[in-house]
Amino acid sequence: MGVAKKEVIGFIGTGVMGKSMARHLLNSGYPLRVFTRTKEKAAELIDEGAIWENSVQDVARSSDVIITMIGTPADVEEVYFGENGIIENAKPGTYAIDMTTSKPSLAKKIFKQAKEKGIHTLDAPVSGGDIGARDAKLAIMVGGEQSAYDTVLPILEKIGNNIILQGEAGAGQHTKMVNQISIAPAMIGLCEALIYAKKAGLDPESVLDSISTGAAGSWSLSNYAPRIIKGDFAPGFAIKHYIKDMRVALESAKEMNLSTPGLAMALVMYEDLVKRGEGESGIHALIKYFD
Repeated sequence: MGVAKKEVIGFIGTGVMGKSMARHLLNSGYPLRVFTRTKEKAAELIDEGAIWENSVQDVARSSDVIITMIGTPADVEEVYFGENGIIENAKPGTYAIDMTTSKPSLAKKIFKQAKEKGIHTLDAPVSGGDIGARDAKLAIMVGGEQSAYDTVLPILEKIGNNIILQGEAGAGQHTKMVNQISIAPAMIGLCEALIYAKKAGLDPESVLDSISTGAAGSWSLSNYAPRIIKGDFAPGFAIKHYIKDMRVALESAKEMNLSTPGLAMALVMYEDLVKRGEGESGIHALIKYFD
């Protein structure tokens, strides 16, 4: 019996996270077609064996599975719709997985229009930042049909280790909004706590040792607080990208007549930091708001 042929995967968007995700697929033996607006960002993958395509249209036509990891909901609309988009050019039976953090309503629109063309789609945003992408330990929150999920799960397992189908189309994006909403007030609390410790004359590392195993313990406390103490504000997840997510979350909450004051407060604070030139810093640079 011959070895089963692996699906050709098209990967659109090879930024900090996308490049690592695509590399895992390439290293797992999947034929990889790549496209990104700035070709230089795909240079390493091309050197490692990925095939460059000149457009979204070309990727769509040459792939069995298409993964998009791009910037904003507007970018997602541009890539999926129109005469040069995925839906118009992908073969019937193609699977398209949008891993961008985007609008739940947009995920539903993509699902509906793609299904009319015989294309299977999933919204599958991720959490875990650049380190999670590098180590193939991303949390992947999926929305869509069970059959499509089951088909592409072996591919998703090459880039993540916490993969859950949350419900129908849009459920993955809603779950990511829950994730982003929970981070915002937690980061405010973390920064306020560290500022308090400093003002009280405490040793911040000793304080962390005391509180990290109690009720205050969290992923943010364990991972971001040590970076803050060291003054390391390199982005695992940049403020400018988080602001985009917070605005999507606020818009989605408004559509459900839901008030999210903690999120709204955090957005104001982060927007202030962008005005100070901190847009490229990691989200833990929120501590600078208090300085």
